[in-house]
Amino acid sequence: MEKYIGLDLGTTTLGVASSDILGFVHGVETFRFPKEAYSQARDYVHKLVEKTGVKNLVIGLPINMDGSQGFRADSSKRFKEDLLKEDPTLKIELVDERLTTVSAHKTLNQLNVSGQQRKGAVDRIAACEILDFYLRMKGR
Repeated sequence: MEKYIGLDLGTTTLGVASSDILGFVHGVETFRFPKEAYSQARDYVHKLVEKTGVKNLVIGLPINMDGSQGFRADSSKRFKEDLLKEDPTLKIELVDERLTTVSAHKTLNQLNVSGQQRKGAVDRIAACEILDFYLRMKGR
């Protein structure tokens, strides 16, 4: 099985997850960058791709509950386009990420995680959920 990197893009954070050759998903980290400094997040992703050799990316697409797409969805689409401009060999999928952050908060509640630990974990867990959903959707 191919490996994948899952990304949950926010305005100041990038949650990162990865899958192994068996298809298990693992949280990697939450990368922080200045508000809307997406070029720093893209640079981080390119370094991660270079370091790991993983060219399959899954990026969460924030779709509103009514199915519409707003400026946050546009940010994810631009992020994908800009990554591909810099490295056209990447394979990037956008995946509906509705309720992944809510689900991440529920997971942290069940584990009694609070404070600073919670802040650092939410985006990483959301990235795991995005990637896990994609892999299940693809039957992997």
